[in-house]
Amino acid sequence: MPIYKSICPYDCPTTCGLLVESDGAQITKVKGDPDDPVCAGLICRKMQRYEKSIHSPDRILTPLKRTGNKREGRFESISWDEAVETITGKWKQALDDYGPDSILPFYYSGVMSLIQRNCGDALFNKMGSCQLIKTLCSSAKSAGYQCVMGNTGGLDPRELADSDLYLVWGSNMKATRLQSMPDLVKGRKQGKRVILIESFAGEMAQYSDQVLLVKPGTDGALALAMMHVLVKEGLEDTDFLQNEAIGYAEFKDTLGKYTPEWAETVCGVPAQDISELAREYSAAFAPAIILGSGNSRYGNGGMTVRLITILSAFTGAWQRPGGGLCGCNPGMRECIDATRISRPDLRERAGRKVNINQLAMALKGEEGQTPIRCLHIYGSNPVGSVSNQLGIEQGLADPELFTVVHERFMTDTARYADIILPATFSVEQSDCYSAYGYCSFGAAYKIIPAPGECKSNWDIFCRLAKGMGFTDSHFQRSEEDLLAELLDNPMAGLQNLTPVQREVLKTGGMISLPFAEHTDWQTPSRKIEIINKSLKDPVPHYQECHGGSYSLRLIAVPSTETLNSVFLEREELVQSRGPMYLDIHPDDAAVRSIADGDSIVAYNDLGEVEFTARVTPQVAKGAVAAAGIFMRRQSGNGNLVNTLHHERLSDMGEATTLNDNTVEVRI
Repeated sequence: MPIYKSICPYDCPTTCGLLVESDGAQITKVKGDPDDPVCAGLICRKMQRYEKSIHSPDRILTPLKRTGNKREGRFESISWDEAVETITGKWKQALDDYGPDSILPFYYSGVMSLIQRNCGDALFNKMGSCQLIKTLCSSAKSAGYQCVMGNTGGLDPRELADSDLYLVWGSNMKATRLQSMPDLVKGRKQGKRVILIESFAGEMAQYSDQVLLVKPGTDGALALAMMHVLVKEGLEDTDFLQNEAIGYAEFKDTLGKYTPEWAETVCGVPAQDISELAREYSAAFAPAIILGSGNSRYGNGGMTVRLITILSAFTGAWQRPGGGLCGCNPGMRECIDATRISRPDLRERAGRKVNINQLAMALKGEEGQTPIRCLHIYGSNPVGSVSNQLGIEQGLADPELFTVVHERFMTDTARYADIILPATFSVEQSDCYSAYGYCSFGAAYKIIPAPGECKSNWDIFCRLAKGMGFTDSHFQRSEEDLLAELLDNPMAGLQNLTPVQREVLKTGGMISLPFAEHTDWQTPSRKIEIINKSLKDPVPHYQECHGGSYSLRLIAVPSTETLNSVFLEREELVQSRGPMYLDIHPDDAAVRSIADGDSIVAYNDLGEVEFTARVTPQVAKGAVAAAGIFMRRQSGNGNLVNTLHHERLSDMGEATTLNDNTVEVRI
């Protein structure tokens, strides 16, 4: 049976290459591509049976119109003509009655390929609608890193083989960086140590030589105390910091108060452990900090990442292969001209800006503000994945709100839709892919026809543009035409490809691009900016997170069985993951008379969520952890963990603070 090259479309830093077996109508098997420059054939369990999702009997195959009350999930099939006429009719009415700020497009990472993810921008730019600020994931992390390193490229994970010490800081690599796990396993066999710094160790504990549990939101205190020890004991690389950085001397003078004893009272890590960690870090030749995103999802997230980034430079590790920081910008140059997809030139008015983390606030509106009357959701399931679930559901239930959802399955968000449009899988469309965690790029082409009346995002938006009467040539071509245009007009990242690489992109597959030059400081000063005078707080310092009045700090952690709210249609993955657990430390469980397996309720001022208690020493004292995203039907009271998440933003990057919430727990 023929085998085709394809690429995983989901929200993961790797963007794995796939080998897809197909008879031209059905996908019969999916496995990792051994020729892929990143995954080398290693793909996650979720994608190993991708065909089960593609050919699920639960797929939505026709446009649907709501016939019952919102959230009831009662719909009837309609034609594409009726769907387009209904949607564009509502848009035209909203434009006439309220203006373009009454229309809000809403999308994020349900699909990560460049055309299908971003192609709606052109249509909404043409209409002049609201602009979505897409900072749901790790923009505080990016902002904190950029304050110090600008656009300097950090380590590509493939360079970790050269590291001689791994500080895995806030990263469940088994769930989010699977392809780097072999380097850790092999490294330990070679005598390299893996030290896990986490608030919830979970699955990563077994792959680590040492686990340091940190009170959520206090990682910056640990970084500062480590730098205090390095300076006090003369273990920093003074020559490197004086020659390659700005502000070292001034910053050094502030470190005296950040003693390990002080940090122990803040972050919970014993002072002796902090001192020993700093010494071990300085003794390594090429230590790598593998930085996750969870510790940036706080009110102090940007500052926390800024401090950890500075720490990564304190011993001069960036000068040596394998040394420095992995998990932020790997430094790949821009590959395609994204404006050819989003077409910002079509926008004639700025439009209201709505932060993705404040959807409930936007739908509720404020006095004197143009109300949102049309909401268009694609590549996202906000009821399950965006802060303040109950507030979002209240907004979606508004009878005055007209909601359209592109979906493959009946998600909790889709149940609120007025119109559902049947969407495609990656093997049913063509696109290009830029890995956000590696220096790699690829293209994949349609393998099988879409079932029923399913259409790609590109095809849907072209139909809607026609329904709006827009005659721009941009909307009158195929996604294959646009993909060819992107590849025929490459940006700097694709300028010097070999003939073999060009052929790969033409026929399908991933290619590797050059690693960054890690000491080519891409900052305004052309040096590491320990002190950054362009910021409100030029000198880095310890900063508290938002916190709250309840006694336990709630964190959300990734699951290996699912990804965001994707794969919830796969019963074998859902069953393997089990119920909605809340992990709690034995000491915190004991004072509340909670036993392992008890039905418990976590609550704060936003609402209550039912969980099953899992008592474990792998979570920091004073913290509770909830892994993965579920569907409402899997919750005892219909509420999910994001019920307990406030809509507050981070200190930098306007990011989510979903880990910066407090709760109490009762039986």
